[in-house]
Amino acid sequence: MPPRDRLLACLVAVLWGLNFTAIHLSLEQFPPFALVALRFAVLAVPTLLFVPRPDVPLRWLIGYGTGFGVLQFFFLYLAMDTGMPTGLASLVLQSSAPFTVLLAGLLLHERLTARQLTGIGIAVAGLGGIALYRADLGGTALALPVLLTLCGGLGWALGNLCTRQARASEPLKLTLWMSVVPPLPMLGVALVAEGPDAIARSFTTLGSQQGLLALAGLLYTVVVATLLGSGLWTALMARHPSSTVAPFSMLVPVVGIGTSWLVLGDSTSAVELGCGALVVAGVLLATTTGRTRREPRQGQMEATMIAETASVAPAETRLAGWKATSVRCWPSRPGVSRSSSRKASACSSTPSSPKTTV
Repeated sequence: MPPRDRLLACLVAVLWGLNFTAIHLSLEQFPPFALVALRFAVLAVPTLLFVPRPDVPLRWLIGYGTGFGVLQFFFLYLAMDTGMPTGLASLVLQSSAPFTVLLAGLLLHERLTARQLTGIGIAVAGLGGIALYRADLGGTALALPVLLTLCGGLGWALGNLCTRQARASEPLKLTLWMSVVPPLPMLGVALVAEGPDAIARSFTTLGSQQGLLALAGLLYTVVVATLLGSGLWTALMARHPSSTVAPFSMLVPVVGIGTSWLVLGDSTSAVELGCGALVVAGVLLATTTGRTRREPRQGQMEATMIAETASVAPAETRLAGWKATSVRCWPSRPGVSRSSSRKASACSSTPSSPKTTV
């Protein structure tokens, strides 16, 4: 992966890490399932009206929308609504990275190097350290929210595989059309699980301070996290193997925990900071390739090309000379037409073997 794409993947991790704080603000106002339907409906309506469908197989489009849009956020928002802390949610959801790597190796037969597996193992160890530390703080009450978030990570991994298989030439269109899939299923779940009264009440107090903060969080989620972040992620998945791109998502909790500490006042211990550094180190190891030999400099490459050209030139010159001397030109004779004489005299100007006169 070139450095530019690595920087883009890190940018996506930052955008998604900030999104967990935005989700927390939105959940203070809206029921979780209704919020999932709303965040995607805001994109789905203009997409259906103005954006042509991308040229990808329909099954991968539906699979991407189901895995990334429905399963991931169904379980994530449910977990956060049942008591999953924002920082811990951003952490556990990154189980999608090892899920993606393992499923890509099993289902897509992507080749995994020892360097990738080692780096992912280090990053998972860092994530596990933070999860165990926070589980000790939260006790057994966090068991169900953590399990729900793991299910969300698995849904995200399935969405990653569908994105990779779609190989969209226009990733932004795929991201926009992915948003068409979740609204109706999630609205149905919201009506059954939360009821129309709770959904209606969430819209009646939008003018309050809490409502305005919820709208700001929703705006960030829709425009920045989904449109920009998911669009860049889809483009990276189309250009590189899933096992190469997915480890970058493990940087998200580092941003998420830091943001929840700065904005929401969540405490961050030295253990979490140390494990976060371990996650970053593992991601760097998994996503950078060691050079087996030094790459030649530009001047060395040019000198090599000139030398190769010079070695080929004499052979081409000899071939051209052979072609020139292979044409036999005869002197003009009496009775030969003027045109033939001119032709013969023209030929006589080319190099030829000397003729001996007796």
